[in-house]
Amino acid sequence: MNTKVNIAGVEWKNPITTASGTFGSGMEYSEFVDLSKLGAVTTKGVAAIPWAGNPTPRIAETSSGMLNAIGLQNPGVDVFLDRDLPFLKQFDTNIIVNVVGKTTEDYCKVVECLADSDVDMLEINISCPNVKEGGIAFGQSCTSVEAITKEIKKYAKQPIIMKLSPNVTDITEMARAAEAGGADALSLINTITGMKIDVHKRAFVLANKTGGLSGPAVKPVAVRMVYQVANAVNIPIIGMGGIMTGEDALEFLMAGATAVAVGTANFINPMATMDILKGIEDYMMKYRMEDIHELIGCVK
Repeated sequence: MNTKVNIAGVEWKNPITTASGTFGSGMEYSEFVDLSKLGAVTTKGVAAIPWAGNPTPRIAETSSGMLNAIGLQNPGVDVFLDRDLPFLKQFDTNIIVNVVGKTTEDYCKVVECLADSDVDMLEINISCPNVKEGGIAFGQSCTSVEAITKEIKKYAKQPIIMKLSPNVTDITEMARAAEAGGADALSLINTITGMKIDVHKRAFVLANKTGGLSGPAVKPVAVRMVYQVANAVNIPIIGMGGIMTGEDALEFLMAGATAVAVGTANFINPMATMDILKGIEDYMMKYRMEDIHELIGCVK
């Protein structure tokens, strides 16, 4: 049975990675999951300098999901290179670094720092507010998406995956813009903006007022967007959004994703990635499928 996939020239042993921000850099989960059994590990967001993140409270449970307003708290690229990367290099898996920034220059600085490191791919989180454009996220403007992708490609030595925001009118426009800018792959979806109010306190539950909704509640939206994007571009897609089971992952693969990222499920079940991989393998055995490519994009 072949579960290998190739994304922008990088071979994965299977189509499973972790969603940024839900797995740290793997240290916290390594006692539960053999990281070498994952196709890739995607790190938490890494910025040029340490970010403090948003004030607390910044996480809230919702029906079939959760809201987070962590604010991409991270210790910065230097700590990643000194501490996290050596840890990850112990395992036989691909390393994908999620890159964040507040200006194009911020992103490029991180990408340049990582250029000669043992990192396999870069995932560019363009849901960050562009401070020079008054706070609109890079990923909400076609012009910005294409421009930042082009600029990052000048500095990147690894393939770049542009992570698309679902908080747009037409996801395919953003996907085409990223492809036009030279993106090697896409990942989607990032979280959907949401809000929760405590009716007893008559106050917002999150200090930030709004947060990103993730978990099973967003899966139907995510599958739809992956399908639309798969039929709009010619570069590989990593699908994510509410994947809890092997069957959930199969929906994304059938919609056209080459790989999937598991996020919120990790908080409920530290073994989620392994359970989902086994679910895919069991499905392939049940239906006598020899190659995972028989599933990718099979629903038209």
